[in-house]
Amino acid sequence: MKVGTNMRKTQWFNFRNFCHKLSLTSSMKPRPFIAYSFVPFSPVAMLDPTILTIGGIVLGIAIIERILERWGVIDLVDQFAKVMRFILPVTFYSALVYFFAKFMF
Repeated sequence: MKVGTNMRKTQWFNFRNFCHKLSLTSSMKPRPFIAYSFVPFSPVAMLDPTILTIGGIVLGIAIIERILERWGVIDLVDQFAKVMRFILPVTFYSALVYFFAKFMF
């Protein structure tokens, strides 16, 4: 044992300082948090004004076609049917592409 050294030297801590001492290294590691969005599969997402406008135009053309058929204007109904054979699939697929491009998950 060296002369002048005290083996019973104790270090005192204040309880308040001991509890509130900030740690330099965190003992808890953050876990990764993965969130998924299911907005494209929600029926509320179909209330987009563009999709509603396209649907309203197609529905309006179909109603006009039925009214002309009841009035007996078959020639004009046939012309509408020829045009709608092309317009309806193009409209449907373009609205589908627009929907998935806008609400990409």
